[in-house]
Amino acid sequence: MTVTDDQSISPTQALQDLRRSIDNIDSALVSMLAERFRCTKAVGALKARYNMPPADPAREAQQIARLRNLAEDAHLDPDFAEKFLNFIIHEVIRHHEAIARQTAEAPKA
Repeated sequence: MTVTDDQSISPTQALQDLRRSIDNIDSALVSMLAERFRCTKAVGALKARYNMPPADPAREAQQIARLRNLAEDAHLDPDFAEKFLNFIIHEVIRHHEAIARQTAEAPKA
């Protein structure tokens, strides 16, 4: 039984319960994104140190295909999942480019 099926609570209470769940999920999403960006920052530093390109189109294509499959399995629109991942990928590449610039501009020891 879901909150929307429970006839013993008012629609207002059901709405509050659902919104509380959404708020908790949003908090978890932000935490997971922050952790993901901590990892990608380390990737960017490694790429900059070894003069590797900020973008990796082959890896990005693999990730998009993988995420589309995960989305289908979870009954989430794969097109939405791909758009979401593309947004993240573009932001990661932007960060990697900034890290590469900072590394190149840093005084050599």
